[in-house]
Amino acid sequence: MKTKYIALFIFLLIAADQILKIWVKTHMTLDQTIIVCPDWFQLRFIENNGAAFGMQIDSAGNFDWGKLLLSIFRITMIGALVFYLKYLIKNQAPKTIITAIALIFAGAVGNVIDSAFYGLLFSASTPLQTAHFGGHYAGLLMGKVVDMFYFPLFQWNSVPSFLRFLVDYNNYFFGPIFNLADAYISVAVVLLLCQYKYFK
Repeated sequence: MKTKYIALFIFLLIAADQILKIWVKTHMTLDQTIIVCPDWFQLRFIENNGAAFGMQIDSAGNFDWGKLLLSIFRITMIGALVFYLKYLIKNQAPKTIITAIALIFAGAVGNVIDSAFYGLLFSASTPLQTAHFGGHYAGLLMGKVVDMFYFPLFQWNSVPSFLRFLVDYNNYFFGPIFNLADAYISVAVVLLLCQYKYFK
């Protein structure tokens, strides 16, 4: 695969991720839900401190050290992925492997953009108002990651009573809320598992 095609593929992936996130952030209030397909697919706007699938990172004290360390780790991994992707292309690795690493790279960059720059570029999202461009709610690397895909597959009446502590206030079984960048990484993991023989 040619480097220019991989670069274009990565650019389009990151652009799609960012366009959707910016639309959600500027058109939906925090925790607003849009029902796409009743009972199984919603757009539900949440923000998190940078972990995948809407998970939160606890941090002690006034400064969010956990978030800073996660951001530094992600930036370091992005740098390593650039070199690894070049190595794979140079050594004509299988297209599936190159595609998977490109997906991981695009996913990592997509989420780093949120945490690195959204705090500087947008006002804070709240349950009462949407964010707008030109605000400032956090410093560099301290922004929050936008998540929106939610698949609440099980409703309250179908969840056994001993598991009902896992049901949210909308009577849906808690599931991860994620974004396109998270989805890229998940697809990449599946592709890599299908090509595990390459790494032997």
